Amino acid sequence: MPMSFQHRISQRLNRIYHDPSQPQDTQLLAQQIERLCQPLLDQSRLAGSRLWSEQDAILITYGNSIQHTGEVPLQTLSTFLHEHLRGVLGNVHILPFFPFSSDDGFSVIDYYQVNPDLGNWDDIGRIAGEFDLMVDLVINHCSRENLWFVDYVGNHEPYSGYFIEVDPTTDVSLVTRPRNTPLLTPVHTHRGVRHVWATFSEDQIDLNFANPDVLLEFVRILLLYIERGARFIRLDAIAYLWKTIGTRCIHLNETHQVVCLLRDVVDYCAPGTVLITETNVPVAENLSYFGQGDEAHMVYQFGLPPLLLHALNRGTSAYLTDWAGGIPPLPAGCTYLNFSASHDGIGVRPVEGVLPEREVQDLIDCMHRFGGFVSMKANPDGSQSPYEINISLFDACMGTRRGPDHFQVQRFLCAQAIMLAMQGIPAVYIHSLLATPNDLDHVERTGRTRSINRRVWDKSELECLLNNPVTPQAEVFNELRRMLRIRCAQPAFHPDARQDIIKINSDLFINKRSCAEQTLFAVSNVTERLLRLPLDVLGFLPSGLVDVLALNEDRMEGELVLAPYQTVWLTLPSEP
Repeated sequence: MPMSFQHRISQRLNRIYHDPSQPQDTQLLAQQIERLCQPLLDQSRLAGSRLWSEQDAILITYGNSIQHTGEVPLQTLSTFLHEHLRGVLGNVHILPFFPFSSDDGFSVIDYYQVNPDLGNWDDIGRIAGEFDLMVDLVINHCSRENLWFVDYVGNHEPYSGYFIEVDPTTDVSLVTRPRNTPLLTPVHTHRGVRHVWATFSEDQIDLNFANPDVLLEFVRILLLYIERGARFIRLDAIAYLWKTIGTRCIHLNETHQVVCLLRDVVDYCAPGTVLITETNVPVAENLSYFGQGDEAHMVYQFGLPPLLLHALNRGTSAYLTDWAGGIPPLPAGCTYLNFSASHDGIGVRPVEGVLPEREVQDLIDCMHRFGGFVSMKANPDGSQSPYEINISLFDACMGTRRGPDHFQVQRFLCAQAIMLAMQGIPAVYIHSLLATPNDLDHVERTGRTRSINRRVWDKSELECLLNNPVTPQAEVFNELRRMLRIRCAQPAFHPDARQDIIKINSDLFINKRSCAEQTLFAVSNVTERLLRLPLDVLGFLPSGLVDVLALNEDRMEGELVLAPYQTVWLTLPSEP
């Protein structure tokens, strides 16, 4: 007999709240969670249980990445999506669109409202009516301007227990730090000075999930976002959720159990909703969030951006090929979210143990020469090490380690083509779609290096560039949209289709995707040289293949010729 939802949730809660010094009525908590789910169940969304297909691709954007005078940004975004991306991709990740105090939205003041500077819930609903929506659940921390924290400072219930107080003399040296700021920040409260946990900044105060009221609050918020049209829920900075003094305070078992519980909730009342964990950590740690197929539906492929950039900067696919060939099989009902760039930097932690330190440092040095920065993290021994490279991916592709050259657009498009062919669902950052260069003025205005890749475009200026076919913005924009349309028509790009990485030499990256309906070979030249490859050398390729990316689909005969940084998607032609 299947286990009831309430019983399953109760078991999860027992694994979360197992400390005998802080006993919890987990049965009552399970009943409260079931009651919270009931309104969504009553809306009869149970029919929408499709998870994904080859037609899924996601645009990552801020609500105000494009602005137009006299119009709220979410309306401008809605118009841009409708005019340019309808039929190109079906999903949009609008980065946090709530009132905030710092970190471009990731320090949330009010989880229940849309930032009025961006628009309102009707504007979000308009976009969700045309595209499947991804929404951030910023679950690890909130703004110190959030009323929860204001009430904590005033010692008002229930918020006096919403945050984590730590004696400043406590040894917290084991705690994993993604930043080099102090872990504990002093706060003047009605009870005197208290030191509270702040993983990311003194404005982003970590929430206390050891308090069940906090968990219930976030279940309520999760359900609101689904009710408002979210089909993808991104769990921001989830790895740091649970804290236990004397541990690394990352990837703790209680954190995994909270993810399992949220998965149980969405599977119960909103099947078809996809849970995504954001964990910018080494590969094995990242993959742990699949659990036994009972945690995240998707995890970010954080190793892909730095390895893609390294391959194209160095002119060798060796490390990318070895890493991709070692990606473990997916649990049933799980897949990857593949990306080459995002609103954050290009993380280097995910390639620990994959790229030698000298290769990482050479890449960082080259990105400095191309106008980029590097953000550091604090280590337990007091030292600092690189955490991420901050640069526009378009400008990161302006050359190789030998310096800039004239292959910037081709190199950049090669990175996109490789990413689009990887097993999983592709996500394209709006500033990749628009070939946005480094925005050093934005860095100067904000004082934050991440602003280099967070330009706010004026709609009129942008449209002038996109309407001029000789600009790199128009060239990239038009070609990426063409590639996305072609991708949607290839069954072999279904997220569940098999992936096999073929290794023949370091000039090529070869990804074989296959399913019952189609076999497709994605072959990329990662060098600046013209490559002529006799077909008898490429013995794994069947005869009669066509390149679906080519403007004409002539059958390949004799040899495969690849221009610098060219990608071909080779498959047998469809029967007439």
